[in-house]
Amino acid sequence: MNFSSKFFSEKLKELVERIANIETSPPKGPKENYKYKEVKTENAYGISHTGTRENNEDNFLVMELPDAHLLAVADGLGGHNAGEVASQMAVDTLREVFEREYGEGMDDEEVKKLLEKAYRLAHERISENAVGEREGMGTTLVTAFVRDGKAIIANTGDSRAYLIRDGNIVARTKDHSIVQELIDKGEITPEEARKHPMRNIITKALGIDFGVDFYEWVLEKEDILLLSSDGLHDYVDKDRIVEIALRNKNAEDIGRKLVEEALPITKDNVTVVVWRY
Repeated sequence: MNFSSKFFSEKLKELVERIANIETSPPKGPKENYKYKEVKTENAYGISHTGTRENNEDNFLVMELPDAHLLAVADGLGGHNAGEVASQMAVDTLREVFEREYGEGMDDEEVKKLLEKAYRLAHERISENAVGEREGMGTTLVTAFVRDGKAIIANTGDSRAYLIRDGNIVARTKDHSIVQELIDKGEITPEEARKHPMRNIITKALGIDFGVDFYEWVLEKEDILLLSSDGLHDYVDKDRIVEIALRNKNAEDIGRKLVEEALPITKDNVTVVVWRY
């Protein structure tokens, strides 16, 4: 094969590979080299973007079960890419436990016990692997088990779950953080917390200090369930989050528009998972 034919053959192969790898276009933002991943099902959509960071320490899960959806967002912490490892271990452990032990028709209490088991196992695995350069690594984890008009939420850290209904946030998880404790004491307002110098210090994290809160939310038609890392909710006002959720009809559009809104202003990775009833 001469140089000319070889050159054009390689170019054709490259073009075919590029076309084969085309998905939907990434959210608009200030970076030229986009690094993002997304997963979607009929009712749910998850997307994670590196934002302004070099590495993405966030991870998420969108998993279909025989009679339910399992959704999660994890935001890792620790240097030397340890946060990325911790958050991946958390969502992998969650998936593994439910793949192995969840059975169709399990009652709510059994589901909560299974969630706690997954959280404890993830905590233990992360702790055991937090050695050397990974010492001190940990992760947040917020999970929503959605089935038959009900959501069971489990939360550790300051990633969040929101329930949006009729233009309002009607329920929200409470952060495990220093600023949340200051809010509870009446020392600062929620608005002041968003700019507080200690806003990124959390008091519970898998792999570091175990603790998990559970919530049970009854869902109504047209409800929107949103899970997010702080790369979204620390930078995009809650009223704007609700506005974007209401303007878009499906989970994918909501998720992508929220990330697009955050990218020009966030200083963190941005991850959202949306489920629309």
